[in-house]
Amino acid sequence: MHRSVFIRWHGYSCYEFADETHDIIIDPHDGKSIGVFPPKANAKICLCTHNSFDRNAFRMISGKHRDIVCERGEQNVEGFRFEGLPSFSDDKFGEDRGPNTIYLFTMDQISVAYCGCLGDIPIDWVIDRLKGVDILFVPVGEHWTMPVYKVNDFIARVHPKVIVPTDYRIGGITLPLSPLSVFTDDRDEEEIVHVGNSIDLEADDISDFTGVWVFDR
Repeated sequence: MHRSVFIRWHGYSCYEFADETHDIIIDPHDGKSIGVFPPKANAKICLCTHNSFDRNAFRMISGKHRDIVCERGEQNVEGFRFEGLPSFSDDKFGEDRGPNTIYLFTMDQISVAYCGCLGDIPIDWVIDRLKGVDILFVPVGEHWTMPVYKVNDFIARVHPKVIVPTDYRIGGITLPLSPLSVFTDDRDEEEIVHVGNSIDLEADDISDFTGVWVFDR
């Protein structure tokens, strides 16, 4: 277990979070169906933001875990407290691709918002709940998710300390995703930090930082 917060990228939209008490996986894929390596991780809890094949492959995660699909409202699962905030995976109030859940939680005093398959800017009260979050995980690949101009508008309204882009094109992936550069090219190079595949951090590590963290796999 980790006394600080441990975050690891498992490709596409799959991330692992761990602290001294909890091991969490969000949006597990199976690797093969999207053209990348499968995740290799253990978890006690798996969260799915959008009930689709590229985010609900719970069978790929080791361990005896509770699987949560698009749950909304305040939740307490085996002592892990989080809130599921309503959103949609398209810009037609879910008519085409259904609902999406943004997960908001805190680990070691670090607040995290995980947007998953966010297809449009959420309603105002959801924006209010997200404002000032420490780390915002947001999709930038523009396939089944928001175009980058809306992503930038969303980020400006939420004003997180750290932005982690997800769901962009990497080598081998078979989904028609945009590359990371569509999101990063208009940003100052000094605000983009490549953190590797994983990171251990404490609240003080991001107290004075604003910018973009890019994970590699």
